[in-house]
Amino acid sequence: MSDVLALARPAGLASISRDYLELSKSRIVMMVLITTAAGYFFAAPHIDWALLVNTLVGTALVAAGTNALNQYVERDHDAKMRRTRLRPLPDGRISARAALLFSVAIAVIGTGYLGVAVNWLTAALGAFTLTSYIFVYTPLKRVSTICTLIGAIPGAIPPLMGWTAATGSLGAGGWIIFAILFFWQLPHFMAISWMYRDDYARGGFAMLAVRDGDGQATARHAVLYSFALLAVSVLPPLFGLSTFIYLAGAVIAGTALTFASFAFLASRTPVRARRLFMASNIYLIVMMTLLVLA
Repeated sequence: MSDVLALARPAGLASISRDYLELSKSRIVMMVLITTAAGYFFAAPHIDWALLVNTLVGTALVAAGTNALNQYVERDHDAKMRRTRLRPLPDGRISARAALLFSVAIAVIGTGYLGVAVNWLTAALGAFTLTSYIFVYTPLKRVSTICTLIGAIPGAIPPLMGWTAATGSLGAGGWIIFAILFFWQLPHFMAISWMYRDDYARGGFAMLAVRDGDGQATARHAVLYSFALLAVSVLPPLFGLSTFIYLAGAVIAGTALTFASFAFLASRTPVRARRLFMASNIYLIVMMTLLVLA
């Protein structure tokens, strides 16, 4: 009997840990950390590794708290959608009270940690990200199609936090990397919303794709924002923040993403939407690498 209990405890702990990682959307947190680190490396005249680690730890806590709180708020809507109904809250693996306490606790700890270990400007940006995402974007998702545009604002803050962590102030470079991530999100989410439009409709979300019968408006938005992204991505060399290698890479990557958006416009199929989604992921990796290395 003691052997069985000894085996059950670690298995139970592992299962609980997985559920809380899922509640925190650990994959999204990882993407947030990549863009935050890119913002830091882009700005830092020299690398203070302790400062970078502190920035990433605090940012991870705030991002995880934001994601968990979002799932708490949307638990009833998640229960209606196929791709989210098995998340820990709608599936009953974590109670609503436990999720609320967990999300608030780690978000508050993360914000305080950023303030003490990094600087209070970065902490304020983290707090703005959480509050705008939860109290503006999340309820707007059920009201207006403008929600995607509004939601891209808190989504673009992490690299700006990396910039302010390195410099202690806002600056042109920080706003440029903010703009790159802002416009990147829009074709990315147009593709996602078209792929899962039926699910979003069941969940009661007012995505453009839900109200767009043939997908033309969704695809046109993807093309428009791809052009905007290409335009802002070439700004760093104009401010003396990057090299010709960066410029060449940004133009090539932006052109490829724009072609993927045009392909989606030409044929609004799930396959074309998924290709645009994958192209946007590759674009983000390429651009963050160029910002750091070029």
